[in-house]
Amino acid sequence: MYKHISVLLQESIKYLDIKKDGVYVDCTLGGGGHSFEILKNLDKGHLYAFDQDEFAIKKASDKLDTLNKNYTIIKSNFVNIKEKLNNLGIEKVDGVLYDLGVSSFQFDIPDRGFSYKYDAPLDMRMNQNQELTAEVIVNEYSYHDIVKILYRYGEESFSKQIARNIEKKRQEKRIETTFDLVKIIKSSLPMKVLSKKGHPAKKTFQALRIAVNDELRVFEDSLESALDMLNPGGRVVVITFHSLEDRIAKHVMRERVTIDYPINVPIMPDIKPEYELLHRKVILPSPEELVNNNRAHSAKLRAIKKI
Repeated sequence: MYKHISVLLQESIKYLDIKKDGVYVDCTLGGGGHSFEILKNLDKGHLYAFDQDEFAIKKASDKLDTLNKNYTIIKSNFVNIKEKLNNLGIEKVDGVLYDLGVSSFQFDIPDRGFSYKYDAPLDMRMNQNQELTAEVIVNEYSYHDIVKILYRYGEESFSKQIARNIEKKRQEKRIETTFDLVKIIKSSLPMKVLSKKGHPAKKTFQALRIAVNDELRVFEDSLESALDMLNPGGRVVVITFHSLEDRIAKHVMRERVTIDYPINVPIMPDIKPEYELLHRKVILPSPEELVNNNRAHSAKLRAIKKI
């Protein structure tokens, strides 16, 4: 049931350009697919992998142990990459990988509340020890805050209608399950939207998941730290699954490869950026991968190198 197929696996390994004795970081361990491939390419090197999810850590550990190579799993949000690695005596690394979004098995485990396909508690926490859940947001946040979340993180055109109906329903009874919320969402949308391909709750569920886990701020802060920690020749590879994540990766990387010259300087100083992009166009899954892995359809890969 909990099958996990890593997206853009070969492409990510290619752009990491792994050195056998290097130090690498998988910020999103998940099912361990990318970590497994990184470890396979290491000899005396070491892999550090981040994850908050105890189930993911157990599953991935079982997989990685079969290689009998050096790795350390850090149970923490990857926003803490610099602090946690510094605590282990690691100040510089040769490569960092981000495979963003939710692991396949998190969607497939009903009681995690990530999926609109199962009737389950409205949870959506990647770190199950934190207090904030989707249920708290839906029942306790103001109408205006819910509108902001649905529109900003889900790009939901009908955010006001959905938020208004959430507000009405929670006055009658607390909204506790995924199907409770799906029913509200469906009642908020016009027939022309409901008749379209795709689930009508997809955008709302995405928005709530991002808000529960503070995914965008955490990713941007972590990416900045990862870039700062690179050795010369070191690389960061990012796999994103929706436009907001990709926009952050694109802008942060672009800033690192751009020199801002002072206005009205008569002679351009001989300054070169410390980083370079490793490809001209964003990397997309191959047609073959799109056929074999449905999760790959919205994936994009960006890679950058420290010169």
